[in-house]
Amino acid sequence: MPTLTRLANLAWIAANSDGHRRYHAALADPEGTQRGLLASLLRRNADTAFGRRYGFAEITTVDEFQERVPLSTWDDYEPWVERIAAGEEHVLTRSPVRILELSSGSSSAAKRIPYTADLQRDIRRAVAPWICDAYQRNPEVTRGAGYWSITPPALVEERARPSAVPVGFEEDGEYLGGFWKRLAGATLAVPAAVRLVRDIDAFRYVTLLFLLRRADLALFSVWHPSFLTLLLGALPGFWESLLRDLERGTLTPPSPLSEAARTALGRHAPLPDRAAELSRLGPDSPSLLWPNVSLVSCWGDAHAALHLPEVQRLFPAAKVQPKGLVATEAFVTIPYAGRHPLAIRSHFFEFLPEGSGGRVCLAHELETGDVASVVVTTGGGLYRYQLQDRVAVDGFVGPTPSLRFLGKEGHVSDLRGEKLHESFVTGALARTFENLRLSPRFALLAPATPADPPAYTLYVELPDAGSLPATFADDLAKTLDAELSANPHYRLCVSLGQLAPARVYLIEKEGVARYLERCRERGQRLGDIKPLALSAEGGWGRVFGSG
Repeated sequence: MPTLTRLANLAWIAANSDGHRRYHAALADPEGTQRGLLASLLRRNADTAFGRRYGFAEITTVDEFQERVPLSTWDDYEPWVERIAAGEEHVLTRSPVRILELSSGSSSAAKRIPYTADLQRDIRRAVAPWICDAYQRNPEVTRGAGYWSITPPALVEERARPSAVPVGFEEDGEYLGGFWKRLAGATLAVPAAVRLVRDIDAFRYVTLLFLLRRADLALFSVWHPSFLTLLLGALPGFWESLLRDLERGTLTPPSPLSEAARTALGRHAPLPDRAAELSRLGPDSPSLLWPNVSLVSCWGDAHAALHLPEVQRLFPAAKVQPKGLVATEAFVTIPYAGRHPLAIRSHFFEFLPEGSGGRVCLAHELETGDVASVVVTTGGGLYRYQLQDRVAVDGFVGPTPSLRFLGKEGHVSDLRGEKLHESFVTGALARTFENLRLSPRFALLAPATPADPPAYTLYVELPDAGSLPATFADDLAKTLDAELSANPHYRLCVSLGQLAPARVYLIEKEGVARYLERCRERGQRLGDIKPLALSAEGGWGRVFGSG
């Protein structure tokens, strides 16, 4: 098995090497690469309903494109996508729409994003240099299997909406397309059929069982790091049953599997020696269970950074690699050469710099320290689409900018005119925890249970909270309130008595799990959920147990 896995890894790298080479060359000319990409997109899609409306055939420059095509949001595109769902062809792209992929934002209902062969190719153009660079910098990863997180099922009610085009990929590998999906799949420790397990506890159990079968596991790639900490945190509760299944080659999750899931997962050989080895090690140290794990890839910017110390604690010898900025609609940046440069061969990018009065700039015009909102034009038929992601330029790879994700644009809580923004709250929490030398497992600032005057509550889970002094919550609240008061609107509201000072509620346990479950109840897939520093909605006290 290890030899076959290594061969599959080497084949996967070889298949991506040309894309890696082309991306490396493109980094030296972001302006030319982007202009050529836009020209190709307009030429291919001139004879579409959207292209005819905005005169794509007559556009010859970037300036003309910006003059003719307005900046857009999902509300602008929803009517066009409804026409696609009704069966109309060549609405946004000449390339046929293969799937309408579900994407639920942190505060909005699910969107149905058109996926075409062109968009899948554009995604591969970003994946290729990412994969090759990661494997070149961490060659030991090629010696074992990898776990790329498999997204649990999308919402049944969304799939049930009438559509002449299939809604939702059946498995994550389909983002790449058929051949590439099969090639990537040959390197994986957990089969894509795990997606058929509907119950979340059973999903984690089956995933862990497949992972435990692979002593050669070398890579974890997940989206939010809390996905991994929750998965591995379930090991102690399942441990004895997992060892029995491993020893006997059986599968007995905590809730019954559907016939389709059990059939797709298949039969597996007993591994008594592996079970005996794991029994001696116990469930509390994942780095002992999988000693060959050398790379953990996960989100590491904005509020996700809060969870990175726990990931590093689980695998102290592994490199933790922050992912780039990736959305269902587009790949924005990739981990490459120690930074996160733009995926300049994948989509056409524009930026709305902060404080520019609406001025739009291109990738090659960005400068170190610029903060901007991302606008993309893609092979899936989104033109000048505002992702509402705020980024900061933290350097360059050649002349191509490297970007750091700051938070969602427009994610604001405003009870009394204080206008707290997600990215500001992320920074305030980071400084608060750094000042008090805290490493929380979970933290969320949200409006408190209705009160007069209103206030914000920090819901926070800390290790060893029971040993903290009685005054700790008050001290934490005062430190946080001082950081929030750097926002003059917040400071004024508190001084006028419109807002009460911030409060703190210490979550006893399972803060992340409760947050994710609440988001699932609201209609989000686990793979779409990005735990945020700020919620504009109240009611979290009931979720975390404070009434």
